[in-house]
Amino acid sequence: MTFNPNSEIRSDNTRRSSGGGGGMRRGGAIALGGGGLGTLVLVIVLLFLGVDPSMLLGGGAGPAPSAQQPQQGTVLEECQTGADANDNDDCLVQATVESADSLWEGQAKNAGFKFQEPQAVVFTDSVNTGCGPATSATGPFYCPADSTIYVDTSFYQQLSSRFGASSGQLAKAYVVAHEYGHHIQRLDGTMNSIDRSGTGPDSDQVRLELQADCYAGMWAHHAATTVDDNGTTMLEPLSDKDVDDALSAASAVGDDHIQGEVTGGEVMPDTWTHGSSAQRRNWFVKGYNEGTYKACDTFAVDQP
Repeated sequence: MTFNPNSEIRSDNTRRSSGGGGGMRRGGAIALGGGGLGTLVLVIVLLFLGVDPSMLLGGGAGPAPSAQQPQQGTVLEECQTGADANDNDDCLVQATVESADSLWEGQAKNAGFKFQEPQAVVFTDSVNTGCGPATSATGPFYCPADSTIYVDTSFYQQLSSRFGASSGQLAKAYVVAHEYGHHIQRLDGTMNSIDRSGTGPDSDQVRLELQADCYAGMWAHHAATTVDDNGTTMLEPLSDKDVDDALSAASAVGDDHIQGEVTGGEVMPDTWTHGSSAQRRNWFVKGYNEGTYKACDTFAVDQP
């Protein structure tokens, strides 16, 4: 996957954190509240691609999103064009968010909910959020309290080396598009209308994550046709290799893969919060193949 080098990706909505994570150390433990999962890798696993870190970081659900969210840090001045996104992972985050903005503005109107752009913050080591302080160990996440996607791009290296995902560009963009999917779930009311207390392959919590995977696939379906403010397409057409890269990322963060192959433990479906590798891969493919908001209704099927 490559962004069109001539596309414009400038944005005031993606910023670099000026630092500060409430005194939490890099790799420091986050109170999980039961479960007996104390190793760093499992902390990362539980939070990576997590929908609502407020439950773990001590923050509340927060106010509903507003058109003007408080911004922190500095604008990514070095991120001007698609060429920058191809060379710099911070710019890739910004470009993916801008591309998703272009897609979801139209999709929201058709789906009947009000669209508002999220914020995005790239950070190093630690960051303060509307859901509380977080560190790089948290992994990428969406905080509904401030409608912001948070990414320490150093996590991409761990995604490849520790979890076994491809290091391709679409694998990285999939992470951002998934988190953007959680923003859509906040806007359309899904996030606050379900029971997220349960776990397991058929739980609402897993269905929420699989829907975000489907929305990431939906973004990929439309990626080569979304345009910048000047009408220039933002991405080059995706190749089969690009899609394989995204699928490798979806598989790498499946609960069964993490419990078994990554940590060497027992696979326990009853504890799943994000879904199996097969589930995550299948819903990304469904979003990619069908490309519609309606196709991603993971709550309408008996077994997601």
